[in-house]
Amino acid sequence: MLKMHEFQQIVHIFNHPFFTIVGGITTISSLLVLIKVIYAIIKGVVPVWIRLGLGLSNRKIAVFAKEDFTNLRSTLIDSKIFKEQNVIQITNETLAKSEKETIMLINYHEFSDKIDEILRYKKDADALIIYAPHSKGRIDDAVVEKIELFRNVIIVNFRGRLLNDILVTMITTIHEKR
Repeated sequence: MLKMHEFQQIVHIFNHPFFTIVGGITTISSLLVLIKVIYAIIKGVVPVWIRLGLGLSNRKIAVFAKEDFTNLRSTLIDSKIFKEQNVIQITNETLAKSEKETIMLINYHEFSDKIDEILRYKKDADALIIYAPHSKGRIDDAVVEKIELFRNVIIVNFRGRLLNDILVTMITTIHEKR
């Protein structure tokens, strides 16, 4: 068993200037790393959270659909991510109304004949998500080549991917006041 005198000698070793200097350097470097990590979080993550929060609370999703509107709308609303009033329906008669919206979701098989007109309404910073399930047929290659010329256009074949792609577009596209 260690006697008190022997224990004090062991503790005294750690009071040596070497350990004091190493301890100080370690503490300072740990603080610098902590400051750098906090700065990186504030600089990188917080702006994304703010953009996503503003997008979820303010931005409207223009859904181009007739028969399938109820299903697409319920997919968005039931996720509890999007507000009911932020999902609006666009029909053939109200295509011009989509010009002021920054996120457009098209049920391709209902609006395949209106793609050119929809692309004219889309601004460069707007997001265009084309929902085209394989069960209803593929998108023509000529249409794919045409939409490939535009930025922020996504083709989605699965309803489950739809939510993910809408969230990503809310983060990556610019929200302009119109």
